[in-house]
Amino acid sequence: MRSSFVGSAISASIYDVTNGEPEFLGILNNGTKLAHAVAPGEHLFMVVSEAADFMAADLAAGKTYYAIATPRMGAWKARFSLWPIKAAADADFSSQSPEFKKWKTETTLVELSAAAKAWYEANKDSVKEKQQHHMQTWQEKTPEDLARRTLEGDDGF
Repeated sequence: MRSSFVGSAISASIYDVTNGEPEFLGILNNGTKLAHAVAPGEHLFMVVSEAADFMAADLAAGKTYYAIATPRMGAWKARFSLWPIKAAADADFSSQSPEFKKWKTETTLVELSAAAKAWYEANKDSVKEKQQHHMQTWQEKTPEDLARRTLEGDDGF
């Protein structure tokens, strides 16, 4: 999901990079969300704009999980982080927060359009370069930071 006035003019593209290659899931504009069905187990997702950022997931069968793409300042335009929406009330982003209900109800589901697919085909080399460049930063995160950035089985509904 994406819901923030900050950087609202900038789009973020979302990928499943579990198998190393980016699987393009869609483009998030402000006020939108997308859905992606996956098998249970470990996954790695990526958000790309000016840079790339990642979120891990260890998912259980039969549950629905949520994440939020949040803007942050970049050198030339907004960058994005991808955050798990966790069950714990004290998490950075929690399903118990008042904002969560708003994000769920006030964002519009988008599908992978022909225009989005064409955009990805034209930009996939840049996406892969950003993935490779920023993966090192992800791999250097502390265990504590990785835990904050991982969806766990109990976070689902």
